[in-house]
Amino acid sequence: MKKLASAALLSCLMAAPALAEEVTLRAVSAFATGTTFSKFFETFIDHVNETGKGVVQINYVGGPEAVPPFELGNAVSSGVVDIVNDTTAFYTNLVPAGDALHLATNTIQDQRANGCYDKIDAMHQQLMNVKYLARVGDHTAYHLYLSKPITTPDLTGLTIRTTPVYRAMFTELGATLVRTAPGEVYTALERGSIDGYGWPSQGILDLGWEEQTKYRVDPGFYQSDENFLVNLDTWNGLSDEAKKVLEDSAAWIEAKNVENIALNANEAKKMAEAGIKTITFSPEDEAKWLEVAQRTGWAAAITADPAAADLQPCLTSK
Repeated sequence: MKKLASAALLSCLMAAPALAEEVTLRAVSAFATGTTFSKFFETFIDHVNETGKGVVQINYVGGPEAVPPFELGNAVSSGVVDIVNDTTAFYTNLVPAGDALHLATNTIQDQRANGCYDKIDAMHQQLMNVKYLARVGDHTAYHLYLSKPITTPDLTGLTIRTTPVYRAMFTELGATLVRTAPGEVYTALERGSIDGYGWPSQGILDLGWEEQTKYRVDPGFYQSDENFLVNLDTWNGLSDEAKKVLEDSAAWIEAKNVENIALNANEAKKMAEAGIKTITFSPEDEAKWLEVAQRTGWAAAITADPAAADLQPCLTSK
Protein backbone atom coordinates (compact mmCIF):
# COMPACT_ATOMS: atom_id res chain seq x y z
CA MET A 1 0.00 0.00 0.00
CA LYS A 2 2.88 2.34 0.83
CA LYS A 3 4.40 1.64 -2.58
CA LEU A 4 1.09 2.34 -4.27
CA ALA A 5 0.65 5.59 -2.35
CA SER A 6 4.16 6.72 -3.22
CA ALA A 7 3.63 5.90 -6.86
CA ALA A 8 0.36 7.81 -6.90
CA LEU A 9 2.01 10.86 -5.25
CA LEU A 10 4.88 10.77 -7.72
CA SER A 11 2.43 10.54 -10.60
CA CYS A 12 0.53 13.59 -9.34
CA LEU A 13 3.71 15.59 -8.90
CA MET A 14 4.87 14.74 -12.42
CA ALA A 15 1.48 15.66 -13.88
CA ALA A 16 1.25 19.00 -12.04
CA PRO A 17 2.39 22.01 -14.07
CA ALA A 18 5.75 23.41 -13.04
CA LEU A 19 5.57 26.80 -11.39
CA ALA A 20 7.16 29.42 -13.64
CA GLU A 21 9.99 31.34 -12.05
CA GLU A 22 9.80 35.11 -11.80
CA VAL A 23 11.60 36.74 -14.73
CA THR A 24 13.62 39.94 -14.37
CA LEU A 25 14.16 42.17 -17.40
CA ARG A 26 17.00 44.70 -17.70
CA ALA A 27 15.81 48.17 -18.71
CA VAL A 28 17.56 51.30 -19.99
CA SER A 29 16.16 54.71 -20.99
CA ALA A 30 17.57 56.91 -23.74
CA PHE A 31 16.86 59.87 -21.46
CA ALA A 32 18.33 60.89 -18.12
CA THR A 33 16.61 59.43 -15.09
CA GLY A 34 13.91 61.66 -13.64
CA THR A 35 13.68 63.96 -16.65
CA THR A 36 10.56 64.61 -18.71
CA PHE A 37 11.01 61.91 -21.33
CA SER A 38 12.02 59.21 -18.87
CA LYS A 39 9.35 59.72 -16.22
CA PHE A 40 6.58 57.77 -17.98
CA PHE A 41 8.97 54.83 -18.48
CA GLU A 42 9.95 54.86 -14.83
CA THR A 43 6.26 54.99 -13.83
CA PHE A 44 5.60 52.04 -16.16
CA ILE A 45 8.40 50.06 -14.52
CA ASP A 46 6.98 50.73 -11.05
CA HIS A 47 3.56 49.54 -12.24
CA VAL A 48 5.00 46.34 -13.73
CA ASN A 49 6.95 45.61 -10.55
CA GLU A 50 3.82 46.12 -8.46
CA THR A 51 1.39 44.11 -10.61
CA GLY A 52 3.88 41.51 -11.82
CA LYS A 53 5.22 40.22 -8.50
CA GLY A 54 6.10 36.56 -8.81
CA VAL A 55 5.75 36.73 -12.61
CA VAL A 56 7.89 39.48 -14.13
CA GLN A 57 9.97 42.33 -12.75
CA ILE A 58 12.00 45.07 -14.40
CA ASN A 59 15.43 46.10 -13.17
CA TYR A 60 16.03 49.70 -14.23
CA VAL A 61 19.75 49.91 -15.05
CA GLY A 62 19.75 53.63 -15.86
CA GLY A 63 19.76 56.21 -18.64
CA PRO A 64 22.43 57.39 -21.12
CA GLU A 65 25.17 56.70 -18.59
CA ALA A 66 24.35 52.99 -19.00
CA VAL A 67 24.04 52.93 -22.81
CA PRO A 68 24.57 55.99 -25.08
CA PRO A 69 21.27 56.99 -26.74
CA PHE A 70 22.35 56.33 -30.32
CA GLU A 71 23.61 52.86 -29.34
CA LEU A 72 20.49 51.88 -27.41
CA GLY A 73 18.63 50.57 -30.47
CA ASN A 74 21.43 48.11 -31.21
CA ALA A 75 21.62 47.14 -27.56
CA VAL A 76 17.97 46.05 -27.35
CA SER A 77 18.05 44.56 -30.84
CA SER A 78 20.94 42.28 -29.89
CA GLY A 79 19.64 41.50 -26.41
CA VAL A 80 22.32 43.32 -24.42
CA VAL A 81 19.31 44.84 -22.62
CA ASP A 82 15.78 43.49 -22.57
CA ILE A 83 13.53 46.55 -22.63
CA VAL A 84 14.19 50.21 -23.48
CA ASN A 85 12.57 53.61 -23.66
CA ASP A 86 13.75 55.08 -26.96
CA THR A 87 12.67 57.51 -29.64
CA THR A 88 12.68 56.68 -33.35
CA ALA A 89 15.02 59.64 -33.99
CA PHE A 90 17.72 57.61 -32.22
CA TYR A 91 17.25 54.39 -34.23
CA THR A 92 16.17 55.37 -37.76
CA ASN A 93 19.27 53.51 -38.97
CA LEU A 94 17.47 50.32 -37.94
CA VAL A 95 13.85 51.25 -38.77
CA PRO A 96 13.99 54.05 -41.37
CA ALA A 97 10.20 54.28 -41.69
CA GLY A 98 10.06 54.94 -37.96
CA ASP A 99 10.83 58.54 -38.86
CA ALA A 100 7.11 58.80 -39.65
CA LEU A 101 5.92 58.13 -36.11
CA HIS A 102 6.45 61.70 -34.91
CA LEU A 103 4.23 62.90 -37.79
CA ALA A 104 1.16 61.27 -36.23
CA THR A 105 -1.83 63.51 -35.72
CA ASN A 106 -3.80 60.87 -33.79
CA THR A 107 -3.20 58.94 -30.57
CA ILE A 108 -1.75 55.52 -29.84
CA GLN A 109 -5.27 54.40 -28.94
CA ASP A 110 -6.41 55.44 -32.43
CA GLN A 111 -3.46 53.56 -33.91
CA ARG A 112 -4.30 50.40 -32.02
CA ALA A 113 -7.92 50.64 -33.17
CA ASN A 114 -7.21 51.30 -36.85
CA GLY A 115 -4.49 48.64 -37.28
CA CYS A 116 -1.55 51.03 -37.41
CA TYR A 117 -0.03 49.65 -34.23
CA ASP A 118 0.11 46.17 -35.76
CA LYS A 119 1.93 47.50 -38.83
CA ILE A 120 4.45 49.39 -36.72
CA ASP A 121 4.96 46.37 -34.46
CA ALA A 122 5.54 44.08 -37.47
CA MET A 123 8.03 46.56 -38.90
CA HIS A 124 9.97 46.68 -35.63
CA GLN A 125 9.96 42.90 -35.29
CA GLN A 126 11.18 42.33 -38.84
CA LEU A 127 13.84 45.05 -39.03
CA MET A 128 14.98 45.44 -35.44
CA ASN A 129 14.20 42.17 -33.64
CA VAL A 130 12.06 43.96 -31.03
CA LYS A 131 8.47 43.94 -29.85
CA TYR A 132 6.91 47.42 -30.14
CA LEU A 133 5.20 47.36 -26.77
CA ALA A 134 3.99 50.90 -26.05
CA ARG A 135 4.17 54.54 -27.09
CA VAL A 136 4.06 57.62 -24.88
CA GLY A 137 4.42 61.27 -25.86
CA ASP A 138 1.03 61.86 -27.45
CA HIS A 139 -0.21 65.47 -27.20
CA THR A 140 3.37 66.74 -26.76
CA ALA A 141 4.22 68.88 -29.79
CA TYR A 142 7.58 70.20 -30.93
CA HIS A 143 8.33 73.93 -30.99
CA LEU A 144 11.02 76.21 -32.34
CA TYR A 145 12.84 78.06 -29.56
CA LEU A 146 14.86 81.18 -30.41
CA SER A 147 17.24 83.76 -28.99
CA LYS A 148 15.94 86.42 -31.39
CA PRO A 149 12.41 87.19 -32.64
CA ILE A 150 10.75 86.41 -35.97
CA THR A 151 7.41 87.61 -37.33
CA THR A 152 6.81 85.09 -40.13
CA PRO A 153 7.77 81.46 -40.82
CA ASP A 154 10.81 82.68 -42.82
CA LEU A 155 13.91 81.35 -41.04
CA THR A 156 16.43 82.78 -43.53
CA GLY A 157 19.54 84.03 -41.78
CA LEU A 158 18.99 81.93 -38.64
CA THR A 159 21.29 79.10 -37.57
CA ILE A 160 19.20 76.38 -35.95
CA ARG A 161 20.30 73.31 -34.07
CA THR A 162 18.42 70.44 -35.66
CA THR A 163 17.80 66.70 -35.63
CA PRO A 164 16.34 64.48 -38.37
CA VAL A 165 12.89 65.10 -36.84
CA TYR A 166 12.53 68.60 -38.30
CA ARG A 167 15.49 68.94 -40.65
CA ALA A 168 13.36 68.97 -43.80
CA MET A 169 10.92 71.54 -42.39
CA PHE A 170 13.55 74.00 -41.21
CA THR A 171 15.52 73.58 -44.45
CA GLU A 172 12.53 74.56 -46.58
CA LEU A 173 11.89 77.57 -44.36
CA GLY A 174 15.42 78.83 -45.06
CA ALA A 175 17.39 78.07 -41.89
CA THR A 176 21.07 77.19 -41.77
CA LEU A 177 21.21 73.91 -39.86
CA VAL A 178 23.79 72.48 -37.50
CA ARG A 179 23.64 69.23 -35.57
CA THR A 180 24.95 69.17 -32.03
CA ALA A 181 24.44 66.91 -29.04
CA PRO A 182 21.82 68.16 -26.55
CA GLY A 183 24.58 68.72 -24.02
CA GLU A 184 26.15 71.35 -26.31
CA VAL A 185 23.01 73.43 -26.91
CA TYR A 186 23.35 75.70 -23.87
CA THR A 187 26.93 76.67 -24.74
CA ALA A 188 26.08 77.13 -28.42
CA LEU A 189 23.27 79.55 -27.50
CA GLU A 190 25.48 81.36 -25.01
CA ARG A 191 28.22 81.86 -27.61
CA GLY A 192 25.77 82.84 -30.34
CA SER A 193 26.84 80.01 -32.64
CA ILE A 194 23.16 79.02 -32.95
CA ASP A 195 20.04 81.18 -32.87
CA GLY A 196 17.67 78.49 -31.75
CA TYR A 197 16.68 74.85 -31.65
CA GLY A 198 13.73 72.54 -32.03
CA TRP A 199 12.44 70.72 -28.94
CA PRO A 200 9.15 69.40 -27.58
CA SER A 201 6.85 71.50 -25.40
CA GLN A 202 8.31 69.88 -22.29
CA GLY A 203 11.86 69.41 -21.12
CA ILE A 204 13.88 72.57 -21.66
CA LEU A 205 13.55 73.52 -17.99
CA ASP A 206 15.12 70.18 -17.07
CA LEU A 207 18.17 71.19 -19.09
CA GLY A 208 18.46 74.81 -17.99
CA TRP A 209 18.04 76.07 -21.56
CA GLU A 210 15.49 78.67 -20.49
CA GLU A 211 18.45 80.80 -19.35
CA GLN A 212 19.52 81.25 -22.98
CA THR A 213 16.10 81.08 -24.65
CA LYS A 214 14.07 84.23 -25.34
CA TYR A 215 11.19 83.05 -27.54
CA ARG A 216 9.01 80.02 -28.25
CA VAL A 217 7.19 79.81 -31.59
CA ASP A 218 3.56 78.68 -31.59
CA PRO A 219 1.82 76.62 -32.78
CA GLY A 220 3.62 73.38 -32.07
CA PHE A 221 4.06 70.74 -34.74
CA TYR A 222 4.51 66.95 -34.81
CA GLN A 223 4.31 64.78 -31.67
CA SER A 224 6.99 63.46 -29.39
CA ASP A 225 7.38 59.69 -29.55
CA GLU A 226 8.98 57.65 -26.79
CA ASN A 227 8.64 53.97 -27.52
CA PHE A 228 8.98 50.99 -25.18
CA LEU A 229 10.76 48.20 -27.08
CA VAL A 230 11.37 44.63 -25.88
CA ASN A 231 14.02 42.37 -27.41
CA LEU A 232 12.02 39.92 -29.53
CA ASP A 233 13.85 36.80 -28.30
CA THR A 234 13.21 37.91 -24.73
CA TRP A 235 9.55 38.58 -25.55
CA ASN A 236 9.04 35.22 -27.23
CA GLY A 237 10.58 33.49 -24.23
CA LEU A 238 8.15 35.04 -21.74
CA SER A 239 5.16 33.17 -20.36
CA ASP A 240 1.70 34.25 -21.45
CA GLU A 241 1.17 35.54 -17.92
CA ALA A 242 4.29 37.73 -18.08
CA LYS A 243 3.31 39.07 -21.50
CA LYS A 244 -0.12 39.98 -20.15
CA VAL A 245 1.42 41.92 -17.27
CA LEU A 246 3.53 43.93 -19.72
CA GLU A 247 0.68 44.49 -22.18
CA ASP A 248 -1.74 45.53 -19.44
CA SER A 249 0.88 47.92 -18.07
CA ALA A 250 1.44 49.28 -21.58
CA ALA A 251 -2.27 50.10 -21.94
CA TRP A 252 -2.24 51.64 -18.46
CA ILE A 253 0.69 53.97 -19.20
CA GLU A 254 -0.65 54.88 -22.65
CA ALA A 255 -3.89 56.03 -21.01
CA LYS A 256 -1.77 58.51 -19.06
CA ASN A 257 -0.74 60.26 -22.30
CA VAL A 258 -3.72 62.54 -21.80
CA GLU A 259 -1.93 63.99 -18.78
CA ASN A 260 0.49 65.63 -21.22
CA ILE A 261 -2.16 68.25 -22.04
CA ALA A 262 -2.04 69.65 -18.50
CA LEU A 263 1.72 69.15 -18.27
CA ASN A 264 2.20 71.19 -21.46
CA ALA A 265 0.12 74.04 -20.07
CA ASN A 266 2.09 74.00 -16.84
CA GLU A 267 5.37 73.97 -18.73
CA ALA A 268 4.28 76.94 -20.88
CA LYS A 269 3.43 78.85 -17.70
CA LYS A 270 6.86 78.13 -16.25
CA MET A 271 8.54 79.24 -19.49
CA ALA A 272 6.65 82.53 -19.37
CA GLU A 273 7.69 83.00 -15.75
CA ALA A 274 11.29 82.40 -16.84
CA GLY A 275 10.98 85.24 -19.35
CA ILE A 276 10.37 83.26 -22.54
CA LYS A 277 7.95 85.11 -24.81
CA THR A 278 5.56 83.35 -27.18
CA ILE A 279 5.64 84.24 -30.87
CA THR A 280 2.43 83.64 -32.82
CA PHE A 281 1.80 84.09 -36.55
CA SER A 282 -1.08 85.45 -38.58
CA PRO A 283 -3.69 82.80 -39.50
CA GLU A 284 -2.22 82.57 -43.01
CA ASP A 285 1.35 82.14 -41.76
CA GLU A 286 0.24 79.66 -39.12
CA ALA A 287 -1.39 77.57 -41.84
CA LYS A 288 1.82 77.72 -43.88
CA TRP A 289 3.92 76.73 -40.85
CA LEU A 290 1.85 73.60 -40.24
CA GLU A 291 1.50 72.72 -43.93
CA VAL A 292 5.27 72.87 -44.49
CA ALA A 293 5.81 70.75 -41.36
CA GLN A 294 3.56 67.92 -42.54
CA ARG A 295 4.44 68.02 -46.25
CA THR A 296 8.21 68.08 -45.82
CA GLY A 297 8.09 65.64 -42.91
CA TRP A 298 6.22 63.01 -44.88
CA ALA A 299 8.34 63.57 -47.99
CA ALA A 300 11.50 63.00 -45.95
CA ALA A 301 10.11 59.91 -44.24
CA ILE A 302 8.98 58.33 -47.51
CA THR A 303 12.32 59.14 -49.16
CA ALA A 304 14.11 57.43 -46.28
CA ASP A 305 11.87 54.37 -46.66
CA PRO A 306 8.94 54.09 -49.10
CA ALA A 307 7.27 51.80 -46.54
CA ALA A 308 6.47 54.94 -44.54
CA ALA A 309 3.78 55.77 -47.11
CA ASP A 310 1.80 52.78 -45.86
CA LEU A 311 1.70 54.37 -42.40
CA GLN A 312 0.49 57.80 -43.47
CA PRO A 313 -3.27 57.02 -43.63
CA CYS A 314 -3.36 55.29 -40.26
CA LEU A 315 -1.14 57.82 -38.45
CA THR A 316 -3.39 60.68 -39.51
CA SER A 317 -6.87 59.21 -39.02
CA LYS A 318 -8.98 58.22 -36.03
